[in-house]
Amino acid sequence: MKILACTDGSEHSRKALVKAAEIASGCRADEVAVIHVYEETLDISAFPMFEPGSITKDSVTKEDVEKMQKLRDELDAQRNKILDDALEIFNQKGIKAKPILKQGHPAETIVDVASENNFDMIVLGSRGFGGLKKILLGSVSNAVLQEAKSCSVLTVK
Repeated sequence: MKILACTDGSEHSRKALVKAAEIASGCRADEVAVIHVYEETLDISAFPMFEPGSITKDSVTKEDVEKMQKLRDELDAQRNKILDDALEIFNQKGIKAKPILKQGHPAETIVDVASENNFDMIVLGSRGFGGLKKILLGSVSNAVLQEAKSCSVLTVK
């Protein structure tokens, strides 16, 4: 069995990772991967010193570029920590899990990765860090349930 466990760093995803590790251990999974999908991109509109139409080659200082790079580095570090923390859950059970870090729409990317790599099961939390909480399921878990045709989906509360 091939298991794709999903994380966004939330408590719900941590519970899903624990369940995925239990399943992987119990069935002696052939392959386990942990995926973290992020949407945000860093653009200069995040910096208040830039107004639309005000950017020229001469208006961007070395300090501005350094600030943007520092922010990129901080975001990369946060993403890597989310994956490292997730992998540790599997390591504690003696399971070697492969990390997958992708940029894109979370539900679509999770389904695509599961399909392209022939995973048998996707395990994810019922809610994450979404902006608006759904009544029963988070928007990502609901979309994965609807779109995943090539494998089973387990949502964990």
